[in-house]
Amino acid sequence: MSAKRKRSVRTSSIADEAPEITDRWVAEADLRKGNKLIRRGRPKLENPKKLLSIRVSPSVIEAWRATGDGWQTRMAKVLEKTMPKAKGHAG
Repeated sequence: MSAKRKRSVRTSSIADEAPEITDRWVAEADLRKGNKLIRRGRPKLENPKKLLSIRVSPSVIEAWRATGDGWQTRMAKVLEKTMPKAKGHAG
């Protein structure tokens, strides 16, 4: 998500009056530890997938798409199972 987060806005014109705490207000609030912004949301993966551009014939793509939702994940599993073994270094 590259959109900038909206800043909290004052809900009262009276400075001494505390704003009403709503579920939306809490959901949009930034969490800080000292001056450090604590990121929320899904934790970073240890081994995230990488984006790859590859040219494949249209018939192959259509055959996989015809298998239904999740076809890209299934294709990746087949590629992983048939992965060539790494060659050792000579010397």
